[in-house]
Amino acid sequence: MSNEEQEQLKAIRDQIDSIDRQIQTLINERAACAQKVAAIKIASGESDNFYRPEREAQILRSIEDRNAGPLDKKEMARLFREIMSACLALESPLKVAFLGPAGTYNHVATVKHFGNSIEQNPVENIEAIFRSVETGQSHFGVVPIENSTEGVITHTLDLLINSSLLISGEVDLRIHHNLISHETELKNIKTIYSHQQSLAQCRLWLEAHLPGVDQYAVKSNAEAVRLCREASGCAAIAGQLAADIYQVPVLYQDIEDEADNTTRFIVIGKQPVPPSGKDRTSLLLATDNKPGALHHLLKPLAERNIGMSKIESRPSRRGVWEYLFFIDIDGHKDAPLISEALAAMKHETAMLRILGSYPRAVL
Repeated sequence: MSNEEQEQLKAIRDQIDSIDRQIQTLINERAACAQKVAAIKIASGESDNFYRPEREAQILRSIEDRNAGPLDKKEMARLFREIMSACLALESPLKVAFLGPAGTYNHVATVKHFGNSIEQNPVENIEAIFRSVETGQSHFGVVPIENSTEGVITHTLDLLINSSLLISGEVDLRIHHNLISHETELKNIKTIYSHQQSLAQCRLWLEAHLPGVDQYAVKSNAEAVRLCREASGCAAIAGQLAADIYQVPVLYQDIEDEADNTTRFIVIGKQPVPPSGKDRTSLLLATDNKPGALHHLLKPLAERNIGMSKIESRPSRRGVWEYLFFIDIDGHKDAPLISEALAAMKHETAMLRILGSYPRAVL
């Protein structure tokens, strides 16, 4: 490297150092503003939860819209997600429940949505997530609702039926499955551990590369890695975070059968969320057992050109062949057209319950 090139590098590095100092100063200024916000809220009587899903969604969308590069807009939003998380923790740390142990995809989705500056509360099952939020042990919970490969998580839907909690957000997580093991060759692997859904999502790869190897379903992918941490002859299917936490090497990356394998998670809490400008509303409805009931129920949506992104049915358990329907529609319940449609739908249904209006996934 020539002297001229070395001088150019030094000048650029000096510029980077100067910019870093400015960024650090501005982040601390933002944190000080967050503390002032907390003081005003406390003075007005708020003291428990300062998190505002609609406000954070609006900020992240604005960051993406004005981003000029060279950093990708999603990467820029992720950086601000962590800054916002750290600033909120100065006001009042959020406690968030998710399916543990540490390293699960639930854990990854929780951090993606809330950032790392939260008080993490990993629990043993989905019921415990609901219970933790209902009893006030956690401010929010993150639960899986559907997977692009395996479909809806019926257990979560069943829990929503009997819970008073509201949906306050959603997270779309691209799922990358890895084969994780201390073994360095596939021929030495005699057993595979993972969650039953992950085993199903990697079925073709396993049949092609590890035919005949015993598969064992466990309660979470992170638990699978933990089981293989000190064992020989076994492998786990899980994400990179689990491999990092439990320090077990990744033998093969991205072994999922579907290239676009994505899981949608919902955030559950106690408080309704105001409009953010780009929202989704989830509904629980029951129809009478008569011809054309579902058509008449959905007609108010079609008449107002309201988009419907999901419909799932579950037995009502109140009578033979009676069903409940879970429906996702575009827009917030307080928007005039949505409000009109919901009012009209109430005349065509035995029961209509709004599970929540919330910002659509940003990151």
